[in-house]
Amino acid sequence: MTAIVEQIIGHTAVLTMNNPPANTWTADSLALLKQKVTELNANKEIYALVLTGEGEKFFSAGADLKLFADGDKGNAATMAKHFGEAFEALSAFRGVSIAAINGYAMGGGLEVALACDIRIAEAQAVMALPEATVGLLPCAGGTQNLTAMVGEGWAKRMILCGERVNADKALSIGLIEEVVEKGQALDAAMALAEKVANQSPSSVTVCKQLIQSGRAMPRTQALPLERELFVGLFDTEDQAEGVNAFLEKRKANWKNR
Repeated sequence: MTAIVEQIIGHTAVLTMNNPPANTWTADSLALLKQKVTELNANKEIYALVLTGEGEKFFSAGADLKLFADGDKGNAATMAKHFGEAFEALSAFRGVSIAAINGYAMGGGLEVALACDIRIAEAQAVMALPEATVGLLPCAGGTQNLTAMVGEGWAKRMILCGERVNADKALSIGLIEEVVEKGQALDAAMALAEKVANQSPSSVTVCKQLIQSGRAMPRTQALPLERELFVGLFDTEDQAEGVNAFLEKRKANWKNR
């Protein structure tokens, strides 16, 4: 059984976490995720990535806690490194990543969704970062990414108080961008991915870089960088193709170069 099933549909790669019953992460599956993102980055035909979970109950329940039952610090360090490398690679994916949250997203299962650009959740989905409940902490970007999205108050409620949120609450606090009916998350994510294919992939890459740089970069640096990257697009074939396609009232034929 493959822990992550890959399917290419048009310009979109669908990655399905497949480790029943709860689609938990292992060192091997985290390494595989990093590998697949690296391969997709090199594939110029891929503009978007959709991540979902196998089955109807779980998106992902995160790490299997049996991994940490023996209190081994070396093992903890190794797993933390795997989590960090995999989810940071996902966050840096050059295209648009969309999490189709089809059930419980707990701990590392929510953190992988937080590493995506956009999150769509089904109505029955439940999201939480419950690590402190078992003497741990969310070490795969959770403390930083959740705070960036929902602010300190809700990040502290979820991480420090162990509060779970349903899809409607997640939408209201900015944790996700859309709620759909049960069984519809993947379709909704694919529809959004199709919109990405209308955009210049060269533009999308640098726009994403700028948006995410704004988390840490002072505006006095980000604004000049924005102008610099705008001019840099004129070195791409996609820039001339996009402008001319508009002027000629035709669909652009992107080359991703």
